Amino acid sequence: MALNALPALSMNTRRADPAAFAKAMGESYARYGFAIVSDHGLDPALIARAQQATKDFFALPDAVKRRYHVQGGAGQRGYVPFGMEAAKGADKVDLKEFWHVGRELTEGHRYRPVMPHNLWPSEVSTFRDDVYGLYTALDTLGQELLVSIAAFLNLPADYFAQATRDGNSVLRLLHYPPTPPNPEGVRAEAHEDINTITLLLGAEEAGLQLLTREGQWLDVNPPEGAVVVNIGDMLQRLTNDKLPSTTHRVVNPAPERAHLPRYSIPFFLHFAPDFLIETLPGCVDADHPNRYPEPITAQDFLYQRLREIRLA
Repeated sequence: MALNALPALSMNTRRADPAAFAKAMGESYARYGFAIVSDHGLDPALIARAQQATKDFFALPDAVKRRYHVQGGAGQRGYVPFGMEAAKGADKVDLKEFWHVGRELTEGHRYRPVMPHNLWPSEVSTFRDDVYGLYTALDTLGQELLVSIAAFLNLPADYFAQATRDGNSVLRLLHYPPTPPNPEGVRAEAHEDINTITLLLGAEEAGLQLLTREGQWLDVNPPEGAVVVNIGDMLQRLTNDKLPSTTHRVVNPAPERAHLPRYSIPFFLHFAPDFLIETLPGCVDADHPNRYPEPITAQDFLYQRLREIRLA
């Protein structure tokens, strides 16, 4: 079923009428946990270069790619081989491999103990410039969208800028190889994202589905070049489920497309590691009691979830 109920929201509206954009986006999140954003201003040439660098890396021999796998690193930086990650509670691993890029920090930064150095594959000469350039651009766009989310929640405009300053955000380069006949498992089993919000490029290729509150799986088919933005578990917890972290998955392709790989690039925008996720008072009332009475830091929450998906 096509997701006709989730239209693309134009960033041009945000520039012309910020309150109307915040209302429309907030209502989309409250209903679906997802929004589609067009006219976002990301440089198409930068996106194309990062996508090409992604394809060039994953085309390398398996032995070369595995040189960049960090044993004991919980998958936070570098390469994570095919078949390692599984959705929380799943009995089969996902049919994917990926690469993680995090925030570049100065030496001696207070978050350095929990935010490791990036790795950069020497075999792809443009990888660092193009991929980290996209990281920076998506981080900037994410901050703009968080201002609108703050407005929807009646928070100060800079609330999330403070909460996510030097946050542990991660850019994931994803490769789903061609699907064999009768595969064990699916490309990405049903799951929710861990983080604050996720900005996804590459969802034009069929496969992404979200689970509605009525229990229906709906296809997410954004217009060419649009960004899919969804709520993560950290923001769901902060807002006492007012903004839901919706279950979603990537299903295997139709037989006639099984021979084709799928690439996508999600940017997982995170709170700062020491940000205390404590339910917002404005999201609690007599009809909506506090579901999360015990606060938790973003870092503790992250590692709790990484253990559940078999990366830590």
